[in-house]
Formats: sequence, C-alpha cells, structure tokens
Amino acid sequence: MSAHPVDETPVVDGIHPVDEKLPALKMATSGLQHVAAMYAGVVAPPLIVGAAIGLSGTELTFLTGACLFTAGLATFLQTLGIWKIGARLPFVNGVTFAGVAPMTAIVASTGDKSDALPIIFGAVIVAGLLGFLAAPVFCKAVRFFPPVVTGTVITLIGVSLLPVAFGWAQGPDPAADDYGSTTYLSLAGITLVLVLLLRRFTRGFVKQIAVLLGLVAGTLVAVPFGVTDFGPVADARLVGFPTPFHFGAPQFHIAAILSMCVVMVVSMTESTADMLALGEIVERPADERTIAAGLRADTLGSALSPLFNGFMCSAFAQNIGLVAMTRVRSRFVVAFGGGFLVLMGLCPAAASLIAVVPRPVLGGAGVVLFGSVAASGIQTLVRAGLDRDNNVLIVAVSLAVGIVPITAPGFYHAFPETARIVLDSGISTGCVTAVLLNLVFNHLGKGRQAQDVTHPMEAGEEIAAVH
Repeated sequence: MSAHPVDETPVVDGIHPVDEKLPALKMATSGLQHVAAMYAGVVAPPLIVGAAIGLSGTELTFLTGACLFTAGLATFLQTLGIWKIGARLPFVNGVTFAGVAPMTAIVASTGDKSDALPIIFGAVIVAGLLGFLAAPVFCKAVRFFPPVVTGTVITLIGVSLLPVAFGWAQGPDPAADDYGSTTYLSLAGITLVLVLLLRRFTRGFVKQIAVLLGLVAGTLVAVPFGVTDFGPVADARLVGFPTPFHFGAPQFHIAAILSMCVVMVVSMTESTADMLALGEIVERPADERTIAAGLRADTLGSALSPLFNGFMCSAFAQNIGLVAMTRVRSRFVVAFGGGFLVLMGLCPAAASLIAVVPRPVLGGAGVVLFGSVAASGIQTLVRAGLDRDNNVLIVAVSLAVGIVPITAPGFYHAFPETARIVLDSGISTGCVTAVLLNLVFNHLGKGRQAQDVTHPMEAGEEIAAVH
C-alpha cells in the first residue's frame, strides 16, 4: 500500500459518499443505529471501574453519563474535524476497553479510593498529550500496511469482537445462575433472525436500518419474558451536566502515567488499523495525513475527556461493521450519532432509553455487525495476492498469534501486567506480527515471491528447480 493511495471511488456531483449529507431523518435514524451498536461498549468501562472504586448508584450514573458526553465530543472531533485534527471518516469514538485492566489496577493500588479517579484522570491527560505530539511520527507506519497486513488486521478485528457478542447473548451477569440460559440465547437468536429477514426482504432505507429495527423488535419480544427492564427510564433525571473535575482535581503519579502511556500506544495501534480498515470499506483509503489527523483526534479527545470526568477515547471497531453492512458511508451520519451521545450525557433520561435494550438482544445484532468486519477483512485478503507462499505464511501466523488471547485468555498470565496490556490484545499482537513478517518476507533482501505456491507446506520454486 502506498503512502498516498489514489481514491478511485465514483463521486456524485463531485461529492464522495463519505462527505455526502443525507436527508435529516435518514441521518438521525442511521446515527441512532451507530449509538445502539456501541452503547454497551461505552458504558461498560465506567461501570467496571466505578464498581471497583465502590461508587454509589448516583455517582456511577454520573460517571457513565460523563463517558457518553465525552464520547460524543471525541466523535465530533473525528468526523467533522478542525484544522489538522480528525480523520473526517465515519468513525465513532468512545471509551477504550484497553484501559480497563490498568485502571482497575490503579484503583487496587490506591489506599484512599477517593483519589483513584483523580489519579486515573491525571494519567490519561498526560498520555493523551504525549500521544497528540507523537501522532505525526506514528502515522508514518501506514506504509507498512499493505493489503496482506490490513486484511489480516481487519479479519482479526471482527474475530476479536465476536466473543463480545457471544457474551452479550448469554445475559447481563456472568455470575448469575441464568447466565447462558435458553431464554437469553433464544432472544439473541430471534434478534439475529429478525435482522437477517429485514436485510433479505426489505429495500432502501428500511434495509439500511435493519440493525436498529432488529434491536427495537428484539426488545419488544423480550418484554413477555421479563428480561426488559424499564426501571432506568423511570428513575433517570431529565437534565444533568458532567461538571468539570466532579471527582476532584487530577493527580499525577508516575506509575499510573506510564501504565496509561502503554494503553495509549495500544490504542493508537488499534486506531491506525481501524482507520485503514474503514478506509478500505468506504473506498477512501487512509493515507499518512488522514491517519495523523485521526490519531490527533483520538489523543486530543483523550486528553480533554478527564476534564469532564471521562476516560481515554479511541475508535470503536464495532461500528466499522455497521458501515460495512449498511453501506451508509456518510461521516455526517456518525456526527449525528455523536450528537445523540452528547444529548445522552446531558440527559440521563435519554441515555436510559438505549439502556433498556436487553444484553442478549444486543448480542444477536452483534453477531451480524462483528461478523461483517471479519468478512470485510477476508475480502481485502482476496486482493492481497495469496497465490504467493510468503503472503500465505504472513496471514497464517499473524492470525494464529492474534487469536491466542481469544482462544486461550490466560496464555500470557506469567508475563508482567504492563506487557499483558499489549499481549492480551489480539488486534495489537496480530498487527505487529503481520507488519514484522511482511518486512521479513517481502522487503528484506529480494524475498521469494513464487507465484505458483498457494500452500505454506508446498515446495517452493528453489526446491522444484533442484528436483
């Protein structure tokens, strides 16, 4: 892949589909669909960290709303952009799950739990600012991402997200006795079938919002089973603003800062892969300038997020699947989604409407969304030249390394906690492996590019010549 690929996408009236402004109703409903797809991922980190600290129900609601609000601001930065900040692609930004483990570790090591959030916020601010300064250098890695690498990474993104959908399908609480019950799995299956039927037998706009309609229908189906909880709507306040530094002024501890800097590197690696993936899907390949602007949005959003009591922000891979499936490529649709996130952060009652959707219903829709990402990666690999044995080996080993954290979660348990932040991310390890193997096999020296070898265990041209 060249550093500045040429966009060959047909445009209408000189406007690329990414820059197209759709009718307001279509943008609003499609944007709401993006919010529904990523909502659980945004609220999970504050719920986990808040529970570890021991926050009250009111404080936990406040922290969750703050993360929704800052996710909306970060999405605005990414989709609309200002100056050289923002990839201006249909990217949804939100709280990165990569930071959950180190943040809970910071909480565990803090004697006075009231200091835990200020310490986390201080570390995120420093890591975000350092990442912002490093973005122009980090983006130059784009030339190391040819189709054989990007296809592998996109496939890993989808495969890595599928266990999340499977977990949602089994229920909201892994410790509950009914976790994985036939009721939960049936609701997930019904939602999946509904989405598939809508995609198969509808057309136009209805087909494009099939996931949103499937979530609504699945929620209604879940009502007679007593799974749908409307309590959050009844208890939620109408208006609430994430007061700056609500939990105290940020504190700067070296150990916490180093830990979050590692998370920032992981987040920037995954965001780079996500931008490359989305660029392929919307047919506007991401070059160095686009990636640098996108990383600036990620890192600046992360640095500003703690001001409003939010955590580190990053691109959400699950929404790439929604773009791939619906083919709605307008970045303004996602900007509408960012507006909904801001409103939910300011209006807890609005946020509670999305919270009503049962976790198994989300799981059924997630199978389609995340599977679409993996399918997009396979499509990219088809164009990567897998008739070359070198490329087959790159894909085979990189996929194997990336799937390790999924199939064997405790594989790296003996490594230091800091190292596990990277190693436990299959996307990061698979991406690094693919880049390194591509350099070794296709760039260092002449490299063996046999065109007639399609299996890594077949004899290459040198062996064939000897025989």
